[in-house]
Amino acid sequence: MGLQSSLNTALTGLQAAEAVIDVSGNNLANSNTVGFKSSQAQFATQFLQTQSLGSSPTDTSGGTNPRQIGLGVQVAEITPNFTQGTIQISANASDLAIQGEGFFIVEGGSGEQLYTRNGVFKTNSQNELVTITGNRLLGHGVDDNFQVQATELVPITIPLGSTAVAQATQNVFLEGSLIPDGDIADQAAIIQSAVLGDGLQPRPSAGATPASAALPDTTTTTAASSATAGGLVPGATYRYRFTFVDASGQESMPSSDSVPGSSSSAVTIGAGNSSVQLTNIPDDTSATEPYQLVNIYRTTNGGTNYFLVGQVPAGTASYSDTTADGALGAQLDSTSLDGSYSYYVTFYKTTGEESRPSPLTSSVNVTGNRVHLTGLPTPPAVPPGGGFPAYDRIRIYRNIGTDADSFYLVDTINIGDDYTDSTPDSVISSDDSMVNPNYKELDFDGPPMASNTLLVNLVKRTGDGQSVDYVPVFEEGTLTFTGEKGGRDLSGKEFVITDTTTAQELVNFMTQALGIQGSTADPVNPIPGSAAADAIDRTPVFSSGGSIANGRFQFVSNNGTGNAVDVPLDALTLITPNSTTLNPQLDFGTVQEAIGESATTDFIVYDSLGIPLQVRLTTVLESRDDSSVTYRWFADSGDNDPLTGAAIAVGTGLVTLDGEGNVLGVSEDTVSIDRANVPSQSPLTFDLDFSAISGLAADSSSIAASQQDGFAPGTLSSFIIGEDGRIRGVFSNGVTRDLGQIRLARFANPAGLEQRGENMFAGGVNSGLPVEGNPGEQGIGDIIAGAVELSNTDVGKNLIDLILASTQYRSNTRVITTAQQLIDELLNLRR
Repeated sequence: MGLQSSLNTALTGLQAAEAVIDVSGNNLANSNTVGFKSSQAQFATQFLQTQSLGSSPTDTSGGTNPRQIGLGVQVAEITPNFTQGTIQISANASDLAIQGEGFFIVEGGSGEQLYTRNGVFKTNSQNELVTITGNRLLGHGVDDNFQVQATELVPITIPLGSTAVAQATQNVFLEGSLIPDGDIADQAAIIQSAVLGDGLQPRPSAGATPASAALPDTTTTTAASSATAGGLVPGATYRYRFTFVDASGQESMPSSDSVPGSSSSAVTIGAGNSSVQLTNIPDDTSATEPYQLVNIYRTTNGGTNYFLVGQVPAGTASYSDTTADGALGAQLDSTSLDGSYSYYVTFYKTTGEESRPSPLTSSVNVTGNRVHLTGLPTPPAVPPGGGFPAYDRIRIYRNIGTDADSFYLVDTINIGDDYTDSTPDSVISSDDSMVNPNYKELDFDGPPMASNTLLVNLVKRTGDGQSVDYVPVFEEGTLTFTGEKGGRDLSGKEFVITDTTTAQELVNFMTQALGIQGSTADPVNPIPGSAAADAIDRTPVFSSGGSIANGRFQFVSNNGTGNAVDVPLDALTLITPNSTTLNPQLDFGTVQEAIGESATTDFIVYDSLGIPLQVRLTTVLESRDDSSVTYRWFADSGDNDPLTGAAIAVGTGLVTLDGEGNVLGVSEDTVSIDRANVPSQSPLTFDLDFSAISGLAADSSSIAASQQDGFAPGTLSSFIIGEDGRIRGVFSNGVTRDLGQIRLARFANPAGLEQRGENMFAGGVNSGLPVEGNPGEQGIGDIIAGAVELSNTDVGKNLIDLILASTQYRSNTRVITTAQQLIDELLNLRR
């Protein structure tokens, strides 16, 4: 076997050298392959030819060693070298390098798990991180709330540009100065609207027809002494005057005075006579509504004043006066009017209810006469369901000659009567209640609205004096209200007006929309009411809120100048069902100014959907003593969206500062904004941080929001991979969220892994089971983002290995050459 075995032995040497060359060549070929792990061939002797096993020592022999001839070499193992490769910085943020023993876990083509140290990753069209050969990187994904789900390995996804996220505000940090020496906020602003009436209450559609009262004409009247028995004195001379009398008992101006001998209305009683026979008594021949009665007046014997003799129906031809002087009636009133007069008429009920006045009558000019009013209106009948009083009288108002725009009560008459006005200006316009207790100035506004008055029935007076009218204020539709608070506009709020909406409902809506908070808004520290402007002891007498007072909408703000509310002329806009735009005018005015040191700031917070919400914070100086100063804060948000109502008030509380200007305590610091009709989390609650507020002296108080921790919606713009393998997405709004967790695996014997090509390894029968974990845990190694692990091929060593392998190869070829030469020599022996 000698020569033949040497050939085989040399052949194994050649094969071993070839293996070394192959391994070193592969190492050198992958010297620039990221994550490549070089290998090394390990040799072992092959079979042995045993010629003797040797012998042990004996008494006669010292023993012999075995005699064995080797029959070649074999590649016992090609061992991967898993030593750490050099870490090199990469320009790609998704490139990863492992510093340690771990492997990236990726998905094979058949869904199996493979392992690699090559950390060059990129995103595919599905936003998944994949290797350069297309294998998906596996790890833990996140749910819709960006919470890592550590249940199973899934492909890591980084949805750049597609995923959006927002962050709800949880804290608002305030700064500024709340001075200790300002005015105490113990007085609120009080505003009132114009007086509004109930248009459902009827008013006279027309007033009356005024005219100069007719004068009795005595041109044809005769007075003759008569023998009819009576009480007149023979020889005495009497004069007569006549007046027309209306249905209400009021008289016209009397006929002209008569003197003996100048008119037939003067008569001397003849001897034996004791009465006077009057003929052709004056009659009212007016074309419309003439007087129905005539009063007859006469002087007494030797007197100049006239007294009532009697009354006869108009048209009576003659009258026999037999009345003695002592039996005469009331003295003739010859008071006259001089000037230009107009009239208003109202319906009246004896229990005190009175309607709005009629349209103004035409004017009448009189000089030394009276005014006769005809065509006075009749009140309507009360409907079966009620709705207004059963008016039973008529009231008449007139201006005075020196003031055409001031109207005073003249008289109250029965329905259906006409009226003759003879009341002097000096009587009806006297300011002395003892002089004119039965007269008053006309209330042009009429019956005021009540809390249950329907909005669609509200009317407002326009004009005054000679030009009064009443216009509807509201119609059915959608009302938008934009008030003011502290001199700043509030957010507009909508209110739907129907045919059943009442005035009180509007008051409630406007109170909420103005952000006025009642005392119970802070149950622990009730919000104080307001003192009256002229109060000395400053005891609260007004409760904050809205009400209806004497036909006016009235709103009492919270105390302090920063809380002073107002309703400007353009505050109300009404869109009717036919899309007509109206601007109801309520003519609000301030009846009490607010007092109190205040500071206000506006800032934006965000709900869970990233919707920006406007918040206004107002602080007012509520109290002060010898050791501390207390401010009350009020928070309003026009974006507050409760289930019902239009409230913008979203919080209140107290901030107390000590004698060194430091915040001593906060009774309440939470703001709560309802989001009932928005799919975001409701309510949005966040805390106010007053720790940076100073209580030191300054020119005035100031407050501002320095920062808040909420964010508007943002899209995923970039990502960061930490050493712990946690992938954190960075959104365009600055928010960071977890996008996934990279997992690594390590093996007890990584050299036992099966290489699959493309830098991939698979678990082998001698590698042990994979131990999975997060980077940095269980000795699994750390991840360096933006870097790659270079090949660990030692070029110099592999070149030396090539030299050694080539030497080995040449040496074994020499063995073959020598063996062949010897065989050739043997063959030559034949010859």
